[in-house]
Amino acid sequence: MRKLLRAFWFIITAPFRFLFWFLRTVWRWIYGIFSEVRSFFRSEPEDTPLPDSFAKAIENPTGIFYHLEALRKHLLRSVAVLGLTSAFSFYFTPKIADWLAQPAGGIEALTAITLTEQIGIFMKVALLSGFTLALPYIALEIWLFIAPGIGPKARLYGLFAIPAIGVFFAGGMLFAFYIMLPAAIPFLISIFPDMGMLLTPNSTFSFTIGLMFWVGVSFEFPLVIFVLAGMGIVDARMLITQWRLAIVLMAVLSALITPTIDPLNMSLVMGPMIVLYFLSIGLAVIARRGR
Repeated sequence: MRKLLRAFWFIITAPFRFLFWFLRTVWRWIYGIFSEVRSFFRSEPEDTPLPDSFAKAIENPTGIFYHLEALRKHLLRSVAVLGLTSAFSFYFTPKIADWLAQPAGGIEALTAITLTEQIGIFMKVALLSGFTLALPYIALEIWLFIAPGIGPKARLYGLFAIPAIGVFFAGGMLFAFYIMLPAAIPFLISIFPDMGMLLTPNSTFSFTIGLMFWVGVSFEFPLVIFVLAGMGIVDARMLITQWRLAIVLMAVLSALITPTIDPLNMSLVMGPMIVLYFLSIGLAVIARRGR
């Protein structure tokens, strides 16, 4: 009779024991992750000067392989997410392509001259939109790679800066689309007004996508300075003293990015870059305080 009651009690309490085991396992898993995250943000890296770090790497080159393996894993995950976001963008690619063709007169103003031109444009547009969606995650993977080498506060600043990376990149692309392209395309067409021009999808979209991408990348400059300042490579004082050289470099970069040779379009690129440069000085001050 006792064995029967014990078996009956075991059957009745089985769901509760399973629920207790499941909740305890989930709690241990969450607590373990929380402990690892807390330890990660509190741990202090070895504060070794940069020349000494290079000297150690030269003396013991096998230690570099560990970091290369970690970098490979981060890059593989980034490429995988980029592939997923690009595939997700396939559904919206026709609408995005029609929007990108508006500065040139719309998609109906373009004439394809090769059989594979349309599929090539489709993939370029999907890759651009996929990269824009995946950029915050790619920035997260980059942060995970460099975070062990910077201070706890700099890690926290870098983590909070990840959403801003997507905002700055999207802001740069929108600036190129709404400000630069409406000024650049009429200028290019007006050089020889009597000459007929056949706008092909390949040339038009390559021009538009390339300009939007590189202007978006240039808008990431303040965040790059923020990360470098957190790592101790640059500081605000150096940026202030070298502002003349920075303006010259920005002028050269604007000339490379700008699709036209007129000073108006170069100024449209160079003006925001100068503003972003002085914004990066403030971010460098914040990063150095957290170092």
